Amino acid sequence: MFDFVQEKKRLVQIVLALIILPFAFFGVDSYRHSGDSDAPATVNGETITQQEFETALRQQQEKIRQAMGANFDPAIFDKPEMKHAVLDSLVSQRLLMNRAKSAGLTVTDEQVAQVIAGVDAFKDEGKFDKKRYVSALSNQNMTPAIFEARVKDELTGQQLRESYTQNGYAANAVADNIIAINEQQRVVSVAQISGASFMAQARADDNEIKAYYSQNQKEFQVPEQVKVEYVKFSVQDLTAMVEVKTEDVRKYYEEHPSEFETPEQRQAAHILLTVAATAPKAEQDAVKARAEQLLASVKQNPARFAELAKQNSQDPGSAANGGDLGFFGRGMMVKPFDEAVFSLKTGEISGLVKSDFGYHIIRLTAIKPSKTAPFEEVSASVLTKLRQQRATEKFAELADTFSNRVYEQSDTLKPAATLAGVQVLQSGWLSKGQATDELWTAKALQAVFSDDVIKNKRNTAAIEVAPSTLVAARLLEHKPAAVRAINDVQDLIRQKIISKKALDMAVKQGTMLLGQLQKGDKPAVEWSAQQTFTHAQHGSLDAEMVRQLFQASSDKMPGYIGAESKQGGYIIVRIDAVKNADKPDELKRSRYVQQLRQITGDEMFQAYMADAKKDAKIKLKLPEVAADTDKP
Repeated sequence: MFDFVQEKKRLVQIVLALIILPFAFFGVDSYRHSGDSDAPATVNGETITQQEFETALRQQQEKIRQAMGANFDPAIFDKPEMKHAVLDSLVSQRLLMNRAKSAGLTVTDEQVAQVIAGVDAFKDEGKFDKKRYVSALSNQNMTPAIFEARVKDELTGQQLRESYTQNGYAANAVADNIIAINEQQRVVSVAQISGASFMAQARADDNEIKAYYSQNQKEFQVPEQVKVEYVKFSVQDLTAMVEVKTEDVRKYYEEHPSEFETPEQRQAAHILLTVAATAPKAEQDAVKARAEQLLASVKQNPARFAELAKQNSQDPGSAANGGDLGFFGRGMMVKPFDEAVFSLKTGEISGLVKSDFGYHIIRLTAIKPSKTAPFEEVSASVLTKLRQQRATEKFAELADTFSNRVYEQSDTLKPAATLAGVQVLQSGWLSKGQATDELWTAKALQAVFSDDVIKNKRNTAAIEVAPSTLVAARLLEHKPAAVRAINDVQDLIRQKIISKKALDMAVKQGTMLLGQLQKGDKPAVEWSAQQTFTHAQHGSLDAEMVRQLFQASSDKMPGYIGAESKQGGYIIVRIDAVKNADKPDELKRSRYVQQLRQITGDEMFQAYMADAKKDAKIKLKLPEVAADTDKP
């Protein structure tokens, strides 16, 4: 609607990210000043509650689970380092927010509303949809009030962050030096001396094989393995079993009409003459007088509203469309504007409406009355929702009983399987310490390889391998760790020894050739075609070789450098020519300066936050995260 959203596009992206970021606040003011003695941290007397920390940890876990898929291992969240990282992020957020507020930085409710209204995830057919907004937040266990407070805090903190990150410093001379270094070109040819060419010369005798086997026993060790039978109990399994009657679906529909209602929407057009709320009175009076003249013209000839809006409105988002703002619901515009629109009749033109943005003249062009989706359209979604709700409730009811049966009847899984309504399943061979999928996680494997399971033949405890998913297992077969016999691995060892000797020969040959070339000799070397390398574009050369390449003297051409290749063997680079970068034009220099300013701005912000932490009184109370620490 107004230019705030246009200026804060980056912040709009942050708001969208808030829906999935793990650091959602709960309780707003109540958590900030609570007397929770068990809080994992305090920042200048304000608590970070246990609930907030656990929520952050859980949502970060879910975020990483979605990113890693089958490779995700929830056991990493049992590590103190991960917990510390999550808690440290919460501390930094709280500190940044408080510092921003202490500096007098603020964000108005109107600005928050505009940013939220601009988030695509909350829109339906390009327009903000309150039902979708509430639903998206509900899926993350948030209310609009909590989310809006969170957005306001984020935007406030972002202002402080950007005061540093957008004001870094970089001199033109520094930029010119960086350009000269970064864009210098070196014309080179490359020679690869690979181990493959020496394989026929390398040999491995029986004594070497025996010695390698004796010295590298761990390399040939087969890990301990088990086969287990197991029971998986999850909300997903229960959902498929839950029965919901049609009359229950109908009853829910009738008892929750607001969930299926599309609120009334109104379409309006406006003419905006901008003036800051903090502008001098004389300036505000002048804009108001001009707005009154414009209002008189509109009232005299309402048919010219769109024409006058195009000519006079200072709202860049709507002026070109004759002031049209499209359809929107109640509460989605700034309060004075919203109240005016919802008091008008179709076709009616308002008087002057004053907001923080200036003076508005508003015309109501259309009304979409509220409507309720018919039962037939939503019955399937209601059925799914009720199944999920009941399955979740059932899981919560049975989870403790399931765990108890697994523990109390530790010589069988059948009672637990009967309770869950599922079958007892069998695994393949599982190797100790080698998580395979979302079921056999590191945490689950730790349980099945415990002495209680292997030696005492008892069930594992019920292990949570995913949200609302429990697994219990018991041993079927066990193979202790063992070292493969030398006869089984001697061919593999022979190949390893031969490959190593061949690589050593290649390195020796390459080192000798490099020495000859650097002395001015001309040994037979097979060079590649010439290539032009820069710091950014250097083909298959690794970082260390690139560093050597651009550190090599350019006084005498050709020059030669060489090193062992990470891919095996030896690599020699012949430097045929050096091309210095052209003097940068202003456009290129400005791009580099901007990047350097961003880098230095980020560094300044990180230094500011480091100092803020030193000056703050931060207390960490979670033993598994860190020992109690007080900073004066």
